[in-house]
Amino acid sequence: MLKTNVNTLTTITTSNELPLDASLFTVFICILFGANAVAIKISLVGIGVFTTAGIRFGTASIAILLWALYAQKPLAIKPSQFKQLVILALIFFVQLAFFYLGLSKTTASHGTLIANVLPFFVMILAHFFIPDDTITAKKIVGLILGFSGVAILFFDNIALTADVLRGDLLVLFAVLVWSGNVIYIKKVIDQFHPIQITLYTMMLAAPMFFVSGVFFDGEMVSYVDVPIISSLLYQTFVTASFGMVAWYTMIRKYGATALHSFIFIMPISGVFLGVVLLNEPITANLMISIIFVVTGLIVVNRQRHYLP
Repeated sequence: MLKTNVNTLTTITTSNELPLDASLFTVFICILFGANAVAIKISLVGIGVFTTAGIRFGTASIAILLWALYAQKPLAIKPSQFKQLVILALIFFVQLAFFYLGLSKTTASHGTLIANVLPFFVMILAHFFIPDDTITAKKIVGLILGFSGVAILFFDNIALTADVLRGDLLVLFAVLVWSGNVIYIKKVIDQFHPIQITLYTMMLAAPMFFVSGVFFDGEMVSYVDVPIISSLLYQTFVTASFGMVAWYTMIRKYGATALHSFIFIMPISGVFLGVVLLNEPITANLMISIIFVVTGLIVVNRQRHYLP
């Protein structure tokens, strides 16, 4: 479907079905995002929850700004757009604050797995609030398969302590906020260049994280080492900079539901990287869940071909 933005006189292509190249690129982005929970867990060993987020998004906003200036991306905004950016920044802050707080209490695997409910919430919200982003039978089947695959991991003899359960609930709340953020971005993204949403949202939210760190982190920085620095660099330049710009660009072109069908890849990559970096075991449940998730992705993104 072609959509014309009257204000910017630009033509935007949106579709609920992704072509092969866009699908592969989305898979790549999801793998990068899937590793982010592992990176966050590593950084939280020596740096406070809010301070970690502040460093990540503060540094990322500077990097994106420098790149945008070099690439001559449109940065100027209208006064009417500033209000929308403030709303996005507030939602972004709440979303990431609860996500980081949750990860400080639960495991990286739990964090990435719980994030898997995001496509379900986005799909429901998009059906009601985004034109032409309706729920179809094959999407429901695919999402059920994918969610079932992730749910299998929760029956993998994982003992839930009270602290881990609190962390899981915090992450779940963050995901609920995230789904609303996705829909709001989709509603307003035609008025912005993706770089504007990415840059100004982070730029406005970063001070909120640092102020929260002063009051709630206790010790903002206890110590740093090579793994902690590496994890911060990954969060800042791989996911928060490149990843965010690429993700918003894809949402603007193809729609929220199509992209968020791929989010099932994130917990799988997160679990596998947790195995490699955090010494988590590979189990039969893990392998079975991969089969379910891959099958769900095939169903969701299967193209129908009609004879002329």
